[in-house]
Amino acid sequence: MSMISPCPRYNSLGINCPALPPGEAIDYNESSPIASGGVALQPFCKYTTPWPTPAAQWTAGQSITVDFGTYGSEHDGGMCEWSLSYDNGETFVVINRVLGRCFYDAQNNYVFNYTFALPANVPGSDSAIFAWSWVNAMGNREFYMNCADVVIEGSSESFSGPQMTVLNYPGYPTVPEFMGNYSTGLEYYNNAPTITVYAKANQTATATMASTTADQPQSSPPSTMT
Repeated sequence: MSMISPCPRYNSLGINCPALPPGEAIDYNESSPIASGGVALQPFCKYTTPWPTPAAQWTAGQSITVDFGTYGSEHDGGMCEWSLSYDNGETFVVINRVLGRCFYDAQNNYVFNYTFALPANVPGSDSAIFAWSWVNAMGNREFYMNCADVVIEGSSESFSGPQMTVLNYPGYPTVPEFMGNYSTGLEYYNNAPTITVYAKANQTATATMASTTADQPQSSPPSTMT
């Protein structure tokens, strides 16, 4: 699966994509995971160089629609999160989740777009990263992630929420195939630490960890991704 709108970095099938950064190439494997079978195939976001211009411009509190391509496999659903980063991809705070059977509705029909409200208290930024991440329910144990560079208009100075959960990526826990049990791995999401991101005048951000118990499952990325 692949997000196609807002257009992820270098995506060949994305909608209203910006021009490529100098020296980069179109991604024709847009629906591939960034990790599979315990092997890292690409870094977080797939690509680390942002679009030269934003793929979307939003206002805090508005309704946004995220579209996915109708190609590829839905892998019987799984865990989807949508997150924002204000520090060039070092930390991601979750703004929406569909856990269990992402890409399916209650009648078992395919879902290829999701509409939800951008929280009204997310900070503004001219260089935010909007990320979709997915742990598939069926098949090789994989982790998917697409990122779009966006502008957000907003007056809040900070936003708190769960840290993005990472599974099936080297250095993080691996969860088995769900085999019809769509709560598989749910404890990692339920116990994700709360972080607070801060937008600053220079468009950088920091994150602080809320107090967490020592025995919580550890599946969220550290404060600095490499």
